[in-house]
Amino acid sequence: MSEHDYDLIVLGSGPGGQKAAIAAAKLGRHVAVVDRHDMVGGVCVNTGTIPSKTLREAVLYLTGMSQRELYGASYRVKQDITIADLMARTQHVIGREVEVVRAQLLRNHVELVDGIGRFVDPHTIAVEGRARTTISADYVVIATGTTPARPSEVDFDEARVLDSDEILALDTIPGSLVVVGAGVIGIEYASMFAALGSRVTVVEQRERMLEFCDPEVVESLKFHLRDLAVTFRFGEKVVDVAVKDSGTVTTLASGKRIPAEAVMYSAGRQGMTGSLDLDKAGLTADRRGRLSVDPHYRTPVEHIYAVGDVIGFPALAATSMDQGRLAAYHAFGEPVHELGSLQPIGIYTIPEISYCGATEAELTTSAVPYEIGTARYRELARGQIAGDSYGMLKLLVSTTDRKLLGVHVFGTGATDLVHIGQAVMGCGGTVDYLVDAVFNYPTLSEAYKVAALDATNKIRALDRFSM
Repeated sequence: MSEHDYDLIVLGSGPGGQKAAIAAAKLGRHVAVVDRHDMVGGVCVNTGTIPSKTLREAVLYLTGMSQRELYGASYRVKQDITIADLMARTQHVIGREVEVVRAQLLRNHVELVDGIGRFVDPHTIAVEGRARTTISADYVVIATGTTPARPSEVDFDEARVLDSDEILALDTIPGSLVVVGAGVIGIEYASMFAALGSRVTVVEQRERMLEFCDPEVVESLKFHLRDLAVTFRFGEKVVDVAVKDSGTVTTLASGKRIPAEAVMYSAGRQGMTGSLDLDKAGLTADRRGRLSVDPHYRTPVEHIYAVGDVIGFPALAATSMDQGRLAAYHAFGEPVHELGSLQPIGIYTIPEISYCGATEAELTTSAVPYEIGTARYRELARGQIAGDSYGMLKLLVSTTDRKLLGVHVFGTGATDLVHIGQAVMGCGGTVDYLVDAVFNYPTLSEAYKVAALDATNKIRALDRFSM
């Protein structure tokens, strides 16, 4: 029998924490999850992934944006969209998701301890909630996630100058908005507010945005956002934000001044480790509050693991879930497969972007010969039916062994479509599988066949020349 109360304590109930707790419970272990009762499901469910993606769906539906190709530029489902309209759907989904998480933990006999946990010693956690309690475990998983980074020189006021959490609590849709930072979160919100009719200006210190994505796809997105009256200011630094009752004025280092009703700062995220008393567990975090782990998600203290956003890149809900599961398996000696290197990236802009595998730049740098196969949604019957004339799917195919090296999708359903390419790549498949496969008609998935034929035709022309 263990001298401790539990076999495993998980700090945080987000995707990583949930899956670690449930994986351990499935192995017959006694598990507790520590989190505030109003944060069950973590940042993902309450202020991050789920609310922002639900908000995006509400925006797409209520603005009728995706139907305007068919019914004209003036088409609207609702004329005067309010924040209440948008948040009704968001609150409904959050409520349901919280219930799903609670039910899943309950069903697997995982105890939910209400409060905020901090280390007393490497095995003991003090929990401060409605009641104070102290619990201990053989193993601990830290899955506390992140919070928006808030630069000290910025005066956040929850009304005019906001971070990406607070933007969800706006009273009205701003007529104009400055978004500082063109990372994933910044661009996702910029595209949502632009779709709602806000005049959006994006300010980014770097010369490019979403540098890890395919440049052709990023250019397509920028074209679309400009079409929605988004202004981009690349290579520009914000030096001051002045706030008055009438709105804000953002001053850039170059001297430009941008008036707007509100400013959203998207300056990356900070690990939520400040209140954990890590030193009492023998741990230290980096300057962004993140923890370092080995390939098994174990921290320098052997029985303490860390998963999810709190360990840094890729900081995605999808990868966090698998990290949590693998950490629990490793702690309790369950054999595991390592996380595959083929992980899809999804960016929920309007329109959305998703990719898996290599980019053209990576293949060129590595001197890997490849050919491109492209399919455009406007050539697909389903693309015409859906009213998406701009979507595209791009395959990168090896010219030596015909294997699929990368898939890049832009447009309706991109984050779903990418998984077909991921599955083919994961199984070591070639472009010939996609050429010979029969896809339902009419579907967007047909884009794979069109792109595969395009690539093989180019490779055939190359082979003829070599004969």
